Amino acid sequence: MKSKFLMLMVSGLIYLGVACSKDDSPEIEPEVLFRVPPNFPKPVYDFSKNPLTKEGVELGKILFFDGNLSRDGTISCAECHSQPSAFTHHGHDLSHGIDNKIGIRNSMPIQNMAFQKEFFWDGGVFDLDLFSIAPIENPVEMDEKLGNVLEKLRKQEKYTTLFQKAYGSKEITTERFLKALSQFMLTLVSANSLYDKYVRKEAGGILSSEELEGLAIFKQKCASCHSGELFTDLSYRNNGLPVYNKEDTGRQRITAIQTDSYKFKVPSLRNVAMTAPYMHDGRFYSLDAVLNHYTDGVIESKTLDGLLMNNETPGIALTKDEKAKLIAFLKTLTDEEFLKNKKFGI
Repeated sequence: MKSKFLMLMVSGLIYLGVACSKDDSPEIEPEVLFRVPPNFPKPVYDFSKNPLTKEGVELGKILFFDGNLSRDGTISCAECHSQPSAFTHHGHDLSHGIDNKIGIRNSMPIQNMAFQKEFFWDGGVFDLDLFSIAPIENPVEMDEKLGNVLEKLRKQEKYTTLFQKAYGSKEITTERFLKALSQFMLTLVSANSLYDKYVRKEAGGILSSEELEGLAIFKQKCASCHSGELFTDLSYRNNGLPVYNKEDTGRQRITAIQTDSYKFKVPSLRNVAMTAPYMHDGRFYSLDAVLNHYTDGVIESKTLDGLLMNNETPGIALTKDEKAKLIAFLKTLTDEEFLKNKKFGI
């Protein structure tokens, strides 16, 4: 089993052509910047257009934590994407941005970005290399113009030096800036939870009877939407939430198709125990509240997902005992190594 695991890891590295340290000395092991976990699908991100390098990732990380990306220097990417909560805005139902302005949605986790083809609750961005423009120029998030950000960086010797190391010249361009941020975000892979160790039959990968029963319930009643090793099918669905903000019609704002009204992206459940509050507007502060919604709170509407209409009443039938076992299983998706990895912080 160990040899098979090593072969899978090596094949993942070969598939991506991962960049290594510039020191070619055979005595020094190359630093692995990204690997495909053995139980994961292939990435959808095109690494050939933005090969990872140690210097590029480091530049992206420094940019991620820099408030200069915002108008007044107070809001960095990390403000709404904090590592201990799986790069979400912990404790905020709606994310707070510049001048303490409040947005209309809860911040989604930044994890396993290489395996996603669209981003944000409405899928409004289709390329990770364009992802960062949205929060930078959003008036209630960072409220800055991309051109202004680049000018601020060009005036700092620290950044001209970092861009020189990453790209071979001091020129700071839009493409280089955005791709450096992508490089850092691509390294944020969460795949070492207790569940992963169980699936891969690794040491310590033992689930309790309660967790195993929760997994069985999950597969039967939740996995239609939260499918695969990403725990999302990446689709957009109306899950029957009462509408609090009629102007936020979700996916329909992007497609202009009425049947997409109030549909939002199915979020990944990885690290879900650490990413409260839940839903696109952060209305639920516990997993118990989420499950109570699915059993007792689903509202019928024209675009309600058909999977929630299988019973006499809308929703998912779950007993109190089943809910407890489901939550026990969901907690096995917490990846402590990801949440505490010092490589992801400064």
